[in-house]
Amino acid sequence: MHPETVVVGASGYIGGRLVDSFIAGGTLAGVAGRRRDALIRRWPRAHALELDVLRPGTIEPALREAETVYYLVHSMAAGEAGFEERDRVAASNFAVAAKRAGVRRVIYLGGLGSQADQLSPHLASRQETGRVLADQGPPVLEFRAGMVIGAGSTSFRMLTDLVKRLPVMVTPRWVATRSQPIAIADVVTYLEHARTLEVREQHTIVEIGGADVLTYREMMQRVGAFRGRRPAIITVPLLTPRLSSLWCGLVTSVPAAIARPLIDGLRNETIVRSDAAAHLLPDVRPMGFDEAVAEAMRGSEGAT
Repeated sequence: MHPETVVVGASGYIGGRLVDSFIAGGTLAGVAGRRRDALIRRWPRAHALELDVLRPGTIEPALREAETVYYLVHSMAAGEAGFEERDRVAASNFAVAAKRAGVRRVIYLGGLGSQADQLSPHLASRQETGRVLADQGPPVLEFRAGMVIGAGSTSFRMLTDLVKRLPVMVTPRWVATRSQPIAIADVVTYLEHARTLEVREQHTIVEIGGADVLTYREMMQRVGAFRGRRPAIITVPLLTPRLSSLWCGLVTSVPAAIARPLIDGLRNETIVRSDAAAHLLPDVRPMGFDEAVAEAMRGSEGAT
């Protein structure tokens, strides 16, 4: 028998944390991804399903009898070039197959950012994915978040590596951009609650963020204080995303090809502008930045 809830992209950081939480709480969920054998090794008691969003023939069979499906797929991890088109094709393939399979709801995690701004390719692609899913498939509940604070988050790793490795940082103007980072635990809580949330529209968007709104400079200073460091941050007017990404590639563990679209997105404010989350999920009280960092640091100590 196929599971009623399936997590597509279970091998990713957020997908994996969601599956772990489901299992800890006694919820039976299917885990889907390109490498079924790896999923079986990680979760031997879960229902592992082979599903590759770029191979349409694998999607509908994996979603048979599923009512709620989490779509936590992102192509950018494969490198910078062409991720927008890969995500567009993947979302279309998935949406069409999910609708044919009779899926009742898709839950998707996208990115914050105002349509009134000129969004970076990364943020624009995350929002486009949500639209494609809703236009071509079952009803979609889309959460939009900014930086996720967690030991396995690429954006957070880039931030902490900069603070850890550089006593003096020459940074571009994007360090003054406001953001509303959110703890991985709170992201997982929102995603879990979404299974039973009553929504009636074809495309429901819920913006989520932590308790604090901070600039990137303030985040670096707070992470530095947590580590007992006070990095000097010098802002210069001209430092292109390409140069910034090469710089990050040299001094952090994040490859330049992945750092570049992330850095390009830092020009856009990623803050919550809607009260939908508080209205629909009033019992979820996101933690502040300092608490989220403390939890992430404890997680990173045991990470490989």
